[in-house]
Amino acid sequence: MTDLAAVKAALKTQAVETPSWAYGNSGTRFKVFAQSGVPRDPWEKLQDAAKVHEFTGVAPTVALHIPWDTVEDYATLAKYAEERGLRLGAINSNTFQDDDYRLGSICHPDPAVRRKAVGHLLRCVDIMDATGSADLKLWFADGTNYPGQDDVRARQDRLAEGLAEVYERLGEGQRMLLEYKLFEPAFYTTDVPDWGTAYAHCLKLGDKAQVVVDTGHHAPGTNIEFIVATLLREGRLGGFDFNSRFYADDDLMVGAADPFQLFRIMHEVVGGGGFSAEVAFMLDQCHNIEAKIPAIIRSVMNVQEATAKALLVDRGALAGAQASGDVLGANGVLMDAYNTDVRPLLREVREDMGLDADPLAAYARCGWAQRIVAERVGGRQAGWGA
Repeated sequence: MTDLAAVKAALKTQAVETPSWAYGNSGTRFKVFAQSGVPRDPWEKLQDAAKVHEFTGVAPTVALHIPWDTVEDYATLAKYAEERGLRLGAINSNTFQDDDYRLGSICHPDPAVRRKAVGHLLRCVDIMDATGSADLKLWFADGTNYPGQDDVRARQDRLAEGLAEVYERLGEGQRMLLEYKLFEPAFYTTDVPDWGTAYAHCLKLGDKAQVVVDTGHHAPGTNIEFIVATLLREGRLGGFDFNSRFYADDDLMVGAADPFQLFRIMHEVVGGGGFSAEVAFMLDQCHNIEAKIPAIIRSVMNVQEATAKALLVDRGALAGAQASGDVLGANGVLMDAYNTDVRPLLREVREDMGLDADPLAAYARCGWAQRIVAERVGGRQAGWGA
């Protein structure tokens, strides 16, 4: 039997990190769609993130993206976040939006370009020092488009060399989280295309280097929960970038395309001890046509629902069925948990935390959406590259 009190206690400790860039304007490869009331700077992004945390109670950290979130004084930004009940989370680097990076960044054949890219990553560690952030999140667009364009093994050597220099710069309590991506924008070879490549580099670097699993960065049909289970077993799962995809890296709302997959992932996280370990649960989404703050609130709620179902799995019954070779029985235990309507349970959890049982309705009533439309007039809206 599942201990409901323990389930509720676990759900109250869950934390989902929201990304600063999700509050800004975004769009497709053809058009960025502007919305009224969008933040114009990192300070206003934090204001919106504070509303998400206010109504969900489980979104206390905000990831920054450099240079999109560049400010003169990062310690002051961290204090501003703290005053709003937030902390600054992962520092995300950007080595893909500069003309110099056309042929790559830390894997580029030109040593001068590699030096520039590594310098940016080291600067991101400086920002971590100023903000108190623990995680440096790295994703590289590096790769090639044509056979023979560059030496594949040499690019891996350059990657290893650059990562090692940044790794040595990490301070006490700081980690490097290496993200992988199947393809795009490199279509022949991608320098960090899969979890195995990321894992291999992290193993050589040391315990402070861990792998990030972006749920949209896989080929169709990939068993992501197997990857999660394996990385947990090896102590190398650093965190998630949660989103959904129908085709490729769509960055749609987590749980939108395949909520059963999200449940299966969270089942492995709970079973592998990752729910209480140092695994960062981050959103990495772009809200192109939907209102941004409600979409982020809904995304946090989707993660909560999948987690609640995973926590409700009767693991004793599951283990017994597995040990006896009861194939249908074991699957039935899992499906019973997945088919449970956990919304009443989560309403109770929120009320226990002093929150409104319905975060979306509470946000709609608070008037913030109307206020930011009226007040955020003029200036340049934040978005991709801003």
